[in-house]
Amino acid sequence: MERTVIPPRSRSLPRLRWPARRRRAAALAAVALSLVLTGTGCSGAGTASPAAAGGAAPKVAGGSAPGAAPVVSGPLCDLLPSGSDPGNPAALTGQPAEAALRWLPVLTTFEAAVRASGMSADLHGGSGLTILAPTDDAFAAKFSEDDLDRLLLADRDTLRGLLREHLVAGSLSLSDLVAAGKVTTLAGTEVTVTGGGGTARLAGRADTVCADYQVAGARIHIINQVLGSLPTTGGEGGHRAH
Repeated sequence: MERTVIPPRSRSLPRLRWPARRRRAAALAAVALSLVLTGTGCSGAGTASPAAAGGAAPKVAGGSAPGAAPVVSGPLCDLLPSGSDPGNPAALTGQPAEAALRWLPVLTTFEAAVRASGMSADLHGGSGLTILAPTDDAFAAKFSEDDLDRLLLADRDTLRGLLREHLVAGSLSLSDLVAAGKVTTLAGTEVTVTGGGGTARLAGRADTVCADYQVAGARIHIINQVLGSLPTTGGEGGHRAH
């Protein structure tokens, strides 16, 4: 039986904090996913084991030379898997987006939301997809614990709408986004894009902090704020009393 390789924990990221609320969010998403699968059945099509992400770097999509490492850029990249670490940018190039997300330790809430919403299949667009993925800190600043729990467990429609605010048709590099000047999300929201020099600003408020992960049929750009129009309930006053 094939051995399962568990993605690296946050011990390799000493300068980042991982509150218990994020671990709970991932657990809640797993519960929500189990409920979804109970009602709809589970299909393994289009997914790959994250164990494959720790192997040799596959060919880069789009005709890049074999073994050419994709270049990611942004202030957070130095704290994420690199070199020969499992989950490094080159090792993720052949992975489906939902599998690649599991190897990026700052995206546990976003990845849990994708699973809880049942939108994994939506990340396999025929013409490619651009994923603007907020960090765990961005979700913590945006939503209170109660609201995040409700999104992951009870309000699937709102959760799916929120995720669509972070998806753009077409696999667009950071330079493509900046050159376009504006893009329209799958939710129908027009987002302005400005910047250069390895970073970009989206909607005048969210910045890319590690951009240009190339995965199968998609690009992942990690951003530092949650997009969309949902109200902000996070912060000191937004935590549930214990």
